[in-house]
Amino acid sequence: MDGLPERDASSVARSGKVGNDRKMEKLEDSIWAHCSSSSVRRASRQLGQLYDDAMGLTDLRGTQFSLLTQIGYLQEPTQKELARAMVMDLSALGHTLKPLIRDDLVELVPDENDRRAKRVRLTATGSAKQAELVANWREAQRRFDAVLGAERSAELRRTLSFIASEDFAKAYEAAGKTAD
Repeated sequence: MDGLPERDASSVARSGKVGNDRKMEKLEDSIWAHCSSSSVRRASRQLGQLYDDAMGLTDLRGTQFSLLTQIGYLQEPTQKELARAMVMDLSALGHTLKPLIRDDLVELVPDENDRRAKRVRLTATGSAKQAELVANWREAQRRFDAVLGAERSAELRRTLSFIASEDFAKAYEAAGKTAD
């Protein structure tokens, strides 16, 4: 119709685009294909929107579900432990926790050994909400795996886990020092 060739599903999956927009392809060739940070942020925004939609008719976003899940997994972590696990600074974590505290999904309690430290605990309401949303998350994950493929999906998670690790941050810093 517009003189552009039809694209098959595999090329759409590789490029992440559904349309035939030559201007966007050139933009991707100049930016997205060469900047790891921009590519990851762009993909993160897309996945964030899709997983937020998967949470259904709740007031929670995918990031909040992840936070509730991480709190449950770590079993009452300190704020510092939770921030480290989520790769967030304490200020951002505090901001993210506020609506969850307000909605009685989590609570901050003093650490028994260090009264200066606060632990983050799921409330009964928070545990129930997290358990309720697991099915929504599983469906979102099933769709992701169906589109990307289970093997590529698992490899992507391993790669992103490494990138989010302290080992990667240390290696990145060391690579900067050797370039001098």
